[in-house]
Amino acid sequence: MKQWYELLFENYAQKYDKECFVQGTAGECDFIEKEIAYDKSLKIIDIGCGTGRHSIELTKRGYQITGIDLSESQLKRAKEKAGEQGLQIVFERHDARTLPFKGEFDLALMLCEGAFPLMETDEMNFEILKNATKVLKDNGKLIFTTLNGLFPLYHSVEQVCAASGDKGNATYRSNSFDLMTFRDHNTTILEDDAGNKKELKSNERYYVPSEITWLLKTLGYRKIDISGAKLGAFSRNDKLTTEDFEMLVVCQK
Repeated sequence: MKQWYELLFENYAQKYDKECFVQGTAGECDFIEKEIAYDKSLKIIDIGCGTGRHSIELTKRGYQITGIDLSESQLKRAKEKAGEQGLQIVFERHDARTLPFKGEFDLALMLCEGAFPLMETDEMNFEILKNATKVLKDNGKLIFTTLNGLFPLYHSVEQVCAASGDKGNATYRSNSFDLMTFRDHNTTILEDDAGNKKELKSNERYYVPSEITWLLKTLGYRKIDISGAKLGAFSRNDKLTTEDFEMLVVCQK
């Protein structure tokens, strides 16, 4: 039986590219470039690459990228977009919990909840972090965003999701945040690219900074920096607050 996140991304690539939360690509790639000192010799993996927005933008800037995702539909669109722009990018279908790479990449990206933290158990989410770590060379760097567990303690997730939705985009209702598990349970309603309406029972894991720090320390990261994640304007200078829906994590082995 397919999980909600697998059903969500079936035949949803065109609509996905119009969602408000994927509009910050260029600014986010500016940050990524700065973090790797504009070194175009580095190998980068984009885990949960979706329709390839970061992979495509970074390739246009001269970087070597491998994009991986679980969704055939998202990958098909990523390949189409790359082809339309005459770009040669490796896009492959893999499960982020069981990646076949080891010590091959200088930088791993996991942005916009591409894989982590959508899994149904904490153990599965940790497997994603372990695999993202495994693919890195010594001194490799991991940059990812995840849901900020401090936010739902002060705000209604449902209200934020409702305010961010435009006509035709996915909507979220009946949010219920569980303080024991830090999981938000909601009903996601969307119309796919073929006009079919879907109603999915979703649940996503929110993490507090101390949890993320501990998980990454157990995986051997020496440097761990956590900031607020501003759409299209990532910066280490943005101190994480209860107002940030997402956190930006930059860590190095």
